[in-house]
Amino acid sequence: MSTSISPKPISFSGIQSSGIPSIGNYIGAFKPFTAYPQTHKAYFCVVDHHAITVRQEPKDLFENSYGVAAWYLAAGLNPHECTLFIQSHVKEHTELGWILNTFTQMGELERMTQFKDKAARHKENVNAGLFGYPVLMAADILLYNTQEVPVGDDQIQHIELARNIATRFNNIYGDTFVMPKGVIPKSGARVKDLQEPTRKMSKSQPGPGTILLNESPAEAAKKIKRAQTDSLGVIAYDTENQPGIANLLEILGGLTNRTPQAVAQEFEGQQYGALKGAVAEAVVFALEPLQAEYTRLMSDKAELHRILAKGADDAREVAAQTVRKVKEKMGYVLA
Repeated sequence: MSTSISPKPISFSGIQSSGIPSIGNYIGAFKPFTAYPQTHKAYFCVVDHHAITVRQEPKDLFENSYGVAAWYLAAGLNPHECTLFIQSHVKEHTELGWILNTFTQMGELERMTQFKDKAARHKENVNAGLFGYPVLMAADILLYNTQEVPVGDDQIQHIELARNIATRFNNIYGDTFVMPKGVIPKSGARVKDLQEPTRKMSKSQPGPGTILLNESPAEAAKKIKRAQTDSLGVIAYDTENQPGIANLLEILGGLTNRTPQAVAQEFEGQQYGALKGAVAEAVVFALEPLQAEYTRLMSDKAELHRILAKGADDAREVAAQTVRKVKEKMGYVLA
């Protein structure tokens, strides 16, 4: 098999530096990620190359790249127990991405749901990077002999593509890539918009139903209390018939480490106002210390950069071995 495998399972996850993360990102990613270094050899990446598939203001990309790293750390991630870095600081991501393009079929990329969604939203800039970014995501994952990729359910299709690419390469050149699998968190895997609970809460297109992590706790609580529900008057986890209530149960479950079904049982027979009040209280309780730590971290970018540079050095050591092995098997003349 490829480079030496850690005695712990290897995990990789990345968050784009496009926009301010939302409470959905915190529940579905930042918060559960903090436990991974205890059980996994964990890689956490700020995926800035992915962010530019949609046009970014330079100053925003710069701030948000540091910002995502700071949110990782503010949520409780210990950089001494894992590898935290910026994607563009490890050139092997784009190098392997280019190579894997030649093992990816156009038809596979045309079927990607996220491409269709983003192309519909950004008709003025349907670029080749937007079309091909799942291949770069496959490279991100395969570089590190990744076994588990914690993702929201909207990303499972991309994990399947990474597996298809890895299988295709392995079938031609022999065992090279470890086969990754997607892991969906038990709760909060896809927090929905509070006003449109049938669509994902978006940090790249925030609206009145989005709670961003830098929002004042008071405003966040107001948004929870104005969340769309229904007229059924029953608190149950029913994503089809009660998407608004199901979303509130997901949020509260994610913040209190319970399943939404367990939360629904607790509020059985109660009014919607009671549930909204509990969700608002949990969101405020999470945001206040998180924001204080984020502000402290962002006030010292030199220290943040030092952490990220150390992470990139550690990531590069493994990534370079993988790319060398791939190129050697394919017949490249190695430098």
